[in-house]
Amino acid sequence: MTSSTLAVSKTRLKTPPLQVELLGSKVLRQAAKRVTQINQELRDLVAQMLKTMYSKQGIGLAAPQVGILKQMLVVDIDPENPATPPLVVINPVLEAQSDACEIGEEGCLSIPGVFLPVKRPAQVTVSFKDEGGKLHRREFTGLTARVILHEMDHLQGVMFVDRVENPLALAQELSKNRFSLADVRRVRS
Repeated sequence: MTSSTLAVSKTRLKTPPLQVELLGSKVLRQAAKRVTQINQELRDLVAQMLKTMYSKQGIGLAAPQVGILKQMLVVDIDPENPATPPLVVINPVLEAQSDACEIGEEGCLSIPGVFLPVKRPAQVTVSFKDEGGKLHRREFTGLTARVILHEMDHLQGVMFVDRVENPLALAQELSKNRFSLADVRRVRS
């Protein structure tokens, strides 16, 4: 993980600073815009996103999920460990991905209670800026690669349920958790 310069506690707040949009919200289906300026206001937003993610017990959160159409996301696959810094990803570009894919269960803070298998590349190379404006080009594998791809999808208005290949399981999970199948927009993996 990239060492974040933000000092954000990983504690769960009763009231997170930002509200998470749910499946059906129009903002989740819009493409996010590139961040043109990395400043204190943006770093404050990153801190609020991290606090919200930890409060909701997530391991990733994209700005569109909190109603902000900016190409930025936060990831922390080790939220229980205060020593592990979160990853802050601004203006990510997918440089490469492996042909090898893995199927893994995914969930989403914008679709609470729904967990379904999704096929994704096992390895990705992503270039991005951190909250300090420093450019990175990193290779990610396993769960970190999956979370980054999941969050990058949000920046294009795509949600993980759009990639679920089993329509019956998808319909059952959404119905059980009071979400509408009509809000799914199928994409090819």
